[in-house]
Amino acid sequence: MHWVYYFGRVVIHILVFPFAKWEVKGLENVPKKGPLLIVCNHLHLADPPMVAASIPLKCVFMAKEELFRSRWPRFWVSNFGAIPVSRGGVDREAIRRAEDFLKKGVSLIIFPEGGRSQTAQIQPAFTGAALIAMRTGVNVLPVSISGTEKLKNMRLKPLLWCVFHRPRITVNIGQPFLPPPADGKLPKEQRQLLMNDIMGRIAALLPPEYRGVYGGSGNAQN
Repeated sequence: MHWVYYFGRVVIHILVFPFAKWEVKGLENVPKKGPLLIVCNHLHLADPPMVAASIPLKCVFMAKEELFRSRWPRFWVSNFGAIPVSRGGVDREAIRRAEDFLKKGVSLIIFPEGGRSQTAQIQPAFTGAALIAMRTGVNVLPVSISGTEKLKNMRLKPLLWCVFHRPRITVNIGQPFLPPPADGKLPKEQRQLLMNDIMGRIAALLPPEYRGVYGGSGNAQN
């Protein structure tokens, strides 16, 4: 991993401290070794680095390709461990790169909603994470994040509000599980069932007001 990766994990903790109370739950659920497919809900631009810094394993994550278009952001984002992905379709190159990292023992973080939730509730997820899980057969680690929506944006007034109120941000790590083995082709219905299961497990780690369309999942676990 690039020096930016290790430097960034330390800097994230330093930068977040004045603005929020950051709590990580369920660290005992993280295996000693990867690779893991880490799947999480998405509320804010801060989510990917915060989740990566919360997991004591080498991790990369999938990020929207727009972050890679300018030279300066591309340097930091790519060296921190981000894989560019095109939203709105199946990005086969991004999936190939993600699977290569998993084969090397590096864990992968995915935010399968395809973007930040504007309501803080989980939105319907794309099935790319289920496809990768079934093709690689690695353990899936459901993770939830809550509270980052209160960080708002980086303008002065919201930042001052955060300094004085320090909202609580919670990263909650669930129990890893193995997806069902892939048997030949991976039909859409099978991928959708697995994705619903994964998102249900994430929803169960969140307060009820965050669960959105997966709030009624009966197969979720804490």
